[in-house]
Amino acid sequence: MDSVLTALADMQWLEFIGLVSGLLCVWLLIKENIWTFPIGLVYAVVSVVVMAQANLYADTLLNFYYVVMNGYGWYYWSYRGTRSTDDTLIVTNMPLRIGGVLTVLVVVGTVVMGWLLDTRTDADLAYWDSLTTTMSFAAMWMTARKYIENWIVWLVVDVIATIMYVVKGLDFYAILYGVYLAFAVWGFLAWRRSLLQALPSV
Repeated sequence: MDSVLTALADMQWLEFIGLVSGLLCVWLLIKENIWTFPIGLVYAVVSVVVMAQANLYADTLLNFYYVVMNGYGWYYWSYRGTRSTDDTLIVTNMPLRIGGVLTVLVVVGTVVMGWLLDTRTDADLAYWDSLTTTMSFAAMWMTARKYIENWIVWLVVDVIATIMYVVKGLDFYAILYGVYLAFAVWGFLAWRRSLLQALPSV
């Protein structure tokens, strides 16, 4: 009994660390601060453990992906892309062709991953978990490339994920994604201002 209580206490602490690091990395992302990526690495590593123990295997895979993409975003924001006069990577719109490709990948990925998890594992909420996972794959890549449309995708993910975590009893993560809803709106508006400022004056 004591070992079970200890494990539950440890999980709550991990969830709390995920909550704090998750909020901090999104706040830094809204501010276009490159430190969003190392803080995001902390969030991703903690979330791998939490989601695996909750049998949300698609989310576990997603957070492994976040580890990789935080590294990629850190590199891309530092050395690549279209830059402003102060050498900061500027916000841009995503090309329609890329948006179409990502949409197809999300739909196909959701169906395939959902079916595999539903039929081959003991995963809970397999299709919903797969949907948020594939959409987050796309949104995280868009974030690393600094496409403003990432915030719209994150908003949809946040709505679904908040409900999903409430159902699973992951209270801290439900709170986190509920706050992310407001952050997604804030982030879109902040990046839109940045995008408009970067446009050449007529």
